Amino acid sequence: MEEAGLATVQLSAIRNHTERLRPPRALYCDFPFGRPLGKPGDPAFQRRVLLAAFALLERPTGPVLEDFPETVADAGDDEPLACTLPPRLDPNDAPAVDEARGLRAAYERQLARTGRTSLGMVSGPDAIPALVAAFVRIADGVAAEDAGLPSDPHSAALDINAYYEEAALALADHIPAARATETWFFHHTETGRVLRAAQAALIAAGRTDFLATVVPRGQE
Repeated sequence: MEEAGLATVQLSAIRNHTERLRPPRALYCDFPFGRPLGKPGDPAFQRRVLLAAFALLERPTGPVLEDFPETVADAGDDEPLACTLPPRLDPNDAPAVDEARGLRAAYERQLARTGRTSLGMVSGPDAIPALVAAFVRIADGVAAEDAGLPSDPHSAALDINAYYEEAALALADHIPAARATETWFFHHTETGRVLRAAQAALIAAGRTDFLATVVPRGQE
């Protein structure tokens, strides 16, 4: 679009990712994930964010990366979601793989409720147990290239995360804080524990590149 003469600007939620991608113009906003304009129900605040972003369009060349001067924290942001996991289906399976299969019905309920999903970067819901099994192997010391992942670890982990967080919304009895489902996933599920162990194994093997990042900052 820039080459065609159309100036672009983006709102950035992860500053170090944006530094690496070097888009033409970006405004980093230190807001909870899922709230790109900061404060729900506060049009004046949201307008300030948009005006700050659009002001970057006055820069003829880039890359430009600026920080929005206000930070938004979600009360109870890091408190995990209160969410009961379904019982085990097959005790002969790895606990994380069995857990992922058990959440399929909840994922489908949430999909039917909203009509949309963030899952699909590398796979659909049918492939989630196999992705989890690949991360079990990585956590056990198998090289990422030999573990059976269909893509880089980062993209596969994003699909697993989306599957779990969307399933959790169907199981929870309240609207969670911005990062509550993420905290629940990484610290209160078998698969979250596997991803944290896989991250440690990848780092121990010298894989510190962006595409080997499977756990968000703050959830390690």
